[in-house]
Amino acid sequence: MDTLALILSIIGCINWGLVGIFQFDLVAWLCGGQGAVLSRIIYTIVGLAGLWCISLLFRRRDRIDGE
Repeated sequence: MDTLALILSIIGCINWGLVGIFQFDLVAWLCGGQGAVLSRIIYTIVGLAGLWCISLLFRRRDRIDGE
């Protein structure tokens, strides 16, 4: 689940980078506009993945040295 969330977050980052640099929304272009149902579903899934990735910041990691 973590890997999938990271992949979706990266896709979202690439899309926002395109919007910021070139004013081009790839998701909207592929799905028929920002208001299209498919675009909204993709935006929602990417947003949920980003929220999931927040949990990665607060998880305890097993340490190799046994601490």
